Amino acid sequence: MRMFVHKIGGLRRILPIDNQSWVKYDLLRTLVRRDLETRYKGSILGNLWPLLNQLSQLLIYTYVFSAVLKVKLTTLKGLPANDFTFGLWLFAGLLPWIAFSGGLMQSSSSVLGQPNLVKKVVFPLALLPLVPVLSTFIESSFGLMVLILFVAVNAHTLHTTLALLPLIWLTQLLLTAGLGYLAAGITVFSRDIPQTLGVILNIWFYATPLVYPASAIPEQWRSLIFWLNPIAAIAEVYRDLVLVGEVKHWGEWGVASVVATIIFCCGFTVYKRLHPAFADVL
Repeated sequence: MRMFVHKIGGLRRILPIDNQSWVKYDLLRTLVRRDLETRYKGSILGNLWPLLNQLSQLLIYTYVFSAVLKVKLTTLKGLPANDFTFGLWLFAGLLPWIAFSGGLMQSSSSVLGQPNLVKKVVFPLALLPLVPVLSTFIESSFGLMVLILFVAVNAHTLHTTLALLPLIWLTQLLLTAGLGYLAAGITVFSRDIPQTLGVILNIWFYATPLVYPASAIPEQWRSLIFWLNPIAAIAEVYRDLVLVGEVKHWGEWGVASVVATIIFCCGFTVYKRLHPAFADVL
């Protein structure tokens, strides 16, 4: 995982960014690397555990929804209609959800878990919620590489739309970080937020067409789900880019990007206004 954390280091020589911002970036990179290294420190499989957890969820949901509940997909371009294709379709939707829900849950307690850093006058508190968001996103990228490999073997091609993945990652990260900032800031003053988030995410998961196709949603509700639920649009765009090779949800992607940007700005503003009182509460 260290490779992912260091990948952007060469940008220092290219981008016109001031030294203070680069110092914060270096600190963030160090915190993310430390977080990734300590999560599974001492375990035999180490950082393979996130991939194994993702694959175990894939197998469970594929069995339940494909074999037991007999959920069927419309034919995907270039892929045979079988249970393996259903698993690929399912995995493409689960990956952004795993990164989103895991990052949000962990970031909600990020300030509470670092009281020593909060009380340091010179420490940039804005970095704390970003660490679990980026760590979980990096972990999910291993599952994405496996998904792309399976699709390439199954469809005998790599879609050029994969080049657009960084754009949907930006939407996903803005959404996760914005809600993470909001949850982290409020959790300092109300410790019920992480538990409340767990309940909300359970409802959100089944209200999003991740383990069932969007065609299963009543038509009068379908467009509302996509326009008001940014993670639904993100999951469908993942499937468009990785499985189909063409973007069928441009409009939903655009709205999700706008919503994610607004949520990020609002979440960061709330966090910034609350953080002067963090040290007093902790």
